[in-house]
Amino acid sequence: MAKLKRDNKLDIAPSKKERVTVGQVILLIILILATLFAFLPVELTFVAAFTDERSIAENGFRFIPLKFSTAGMAAVLKYGKQLAQSYLITIFITVAGTFLGLLFMSMFAYSISRKEFRLAKFLSIYLLIPMLFNGGTLSGYIIFSQYYHLKDNLLVLILPLCVSTMNVIILRTYIVNSIPGELMEAAKIDGAGEYRTFFQITLPLLKPSLAAVGFMMATAYWNDWQNALLFISSDNKKPLQLLLINIQKSIEFLLNNVNVPASARAAMGGTIPQYSSTMATVLVVIGPIMIVYPFFQKYFIKGLTVGSVKG
Repeated sequence: MAKLKRDNKLDIAPSKKERVTVGQVILLIILILATLFAFLPVELTFVAAFTDERSIAENGFRFIPLKFSTAGMAAVLKYGKQLAQSYLITIFITVAGTFLGLLFMSMFAYSISRKEFRLAKFLSIYLLIPMLFNGGTLSGYIIFSQYYHLKDNLLVLILPLCVSTMNVIILRTYIVNSIPGELMEAAKIDGAGEYRTFFQITLPLLKPSLAAVGFMMATAYWNDWQNALLFISSDNKKPLQLLLINIQKSIEFLLNNVNVPASARAAMGGTIPQYSSTMATVLVVIGPIMIVYPFFQKYFIKGLTVGSVKG
């Protein structure tokens, strides 16, 4: 009898396995093509950053360089000391802003997720108001510069992006759907207060969603340049994005101004690498994000999917 069952399993397994394999192959081909289309712009950026400027001008951008050159990257790295300072400023803003934002938003999400909290509904509505109504750039500039006195202060690069309505909603949804309410009730019965329940029970279980939201916040802080352009005037406080914009403007000025002295052009190596330096600038910006993203990928996907489905 056991042998007959084994034989039946052997007869059924191949056809079922074959159907699954065909579907997997089709899905694999689709994913490979999608990955290829997503990777090609990155590869083109990397290659163009190390391609000779004349080769780009004559032959256009190519996936395989006809002539290798480091002039574009060298033009960016000539700002070595200022570039390092801007990197440190950007890293500080990204780390501090992400940490504070996750702390504030997770506490806010925990508060409005508690059904017994009387102000939960009011705060939920209050949270939606900034998402629906915005005072605009001019009013924001007046508030931060004249009333908060944060002109040329690093806090002005952290506070505006610290709390996001959508991120709070993601964290709240994760708490409601993925963290059992009975667990919090048990902690309350054992004598734990709200702060202890949040920091010792809710916060550790919130890690996947925190990683997802934290990565999105870090990317937003890393790519932010508009606030720095409006509020930051000191060179030692300029973040990376603003510095690279200034580098591009300097190169454009050298290219378009016929009165530029020969010494300035000689400092750039005789020729001004417009296209390759632009790609080198992009490479300097996206490089750290590309390195960090694989470590956050599994948490990023889990935090967005688990918290959106009722468990």
